[in-house]
Amino acid sequence: MTGDRYFAQLSEALRAAEIHQPSLVLDLDRLNANIASIKSRLAPGLQVRIVDKSLPCLPLLDHIRTAMKTDLIMTFHLPVAAAVAQAFPAASLLFGKPMPVGAARQALTKGMLADPGGVESRIVWLIDTDERLAAYGALADELGIDLHFCFEVDVGLHRGGYRNHDTLLLALKALEKYPRLHCQGIMAYEAHIGHVPGLFGGPTAALAKARSLIQQFVACLGPQQRTILNIGGSSTALLYDNDAGANEVSMGSAFVLPTDFDVPSLSGLKPAVHIATPILKVVDAQVPGLDDRSWILQKLGKFPRRGCFLYGGRWMAKPVHPPGLKPSKQFWHSTNQQFAALPDDSDVKPDDYAFLRPTQSEFVLQLFGPIAVYSAGQIADSWPVLPPS
Repeated sequence: MTGDRYFAQLSEALRAAEIHQPSLVLDLDRLNANIASIKSRLAPGLQVRIVDKSLPCLPLLDHIRTAMKTDLIMTFHLPVAAAVAQAFPAASLLFGKPMPVGAARQALTKGMLADPGGVESRIVWLIDTDERLAAYGALADELGIDLHFCFEVDVGLHRGGYRNHDTLLLALKALEKYPRLHCQGIMAYEAHIGHVPGLFGGPTAALAKARSLIQQFVACLGPQQRTILNIGGSSTALLYDNDAGANEVSMGSAFVLPTDFDVPSLSGLKPAVHIATPILKVVDAQVPGLDDRSWILQKLGKFPRRGCFLYGGRWMAKPVHPPGLKPSKQFWHSTNQQFAALPDDSDVKPDDYAFLRPTQSEFVLQLFGPIAVYSAGQIADSWPVLPPS
């Protein structure tokens, strides 16, 4: 199906559902195809840990969790972690970034994780420094509870964590002072791999280095400390085989494929989310303040002759329909009525829909209220999103 035909059908579905404001549309059929592709390409010895920040919608998480047959979740924000833990009683949640110890204390005593059902036993915190290890050890003693955690290790991204196996060995030795802390394993992230210049070995060398480093970190752990050996993200998870040294990879955005994840390792997947918004006005474009002198910039090819104003705007997204729709540098961005350029011969009319692909799924999916779920040519459902608190 051509892009024009696809978006024409999507437009008809939106009209039939009486959706006439900016909306996030999820193509459930494309999502299912992406899930099937990921399952077929994932190394058989690796489990998937679903990244909740990239898919901040409980029905969406549940759909993928069920299809992938996993109860492993990577979480990044305490309110979201609490909602996910409550929605999925069997889920094991690993924090993908370290939480301030004060935030952990508040959550466990007065806040979202102060659950008499013992939700803390399903939470795995992240420790990135000896200082945080000591702070969490003291917190466990203070509260009289056992806390589970993973060490964050650095395999080349240099965003924090233990830099080499020697520092990790020292941390494991220090862990003996904190009997209420229990190491479940390690977490590594390497989003840099696809961005390493060829001059420095390129992605191939970066991937080999990450594999070597994680194997060195794993070798530091005792047999009971290897429950979670986590590496990867959406852009890298499918690059690993069973000999990588990990037992799980993290994935989130890949399932819906925003533009930042148009990478070779995810070839064959299709964009499953779009922002749909009505076109309010179609105009003979003029540069604000130049008026009838706009022809000067138009003659130079610096400003379009035709344009339109969208309902809303300034999203982290790239226009994909109608054909030739694109932003203009000469017209300021607006969250109210975004101007976009059109080709001279465009037949776009007011009340037609424009479609944009999010550049990322995290946060963007939470901006429009319930997600419109598109399947078999119609808007089939509406899925509430988690609040971006």
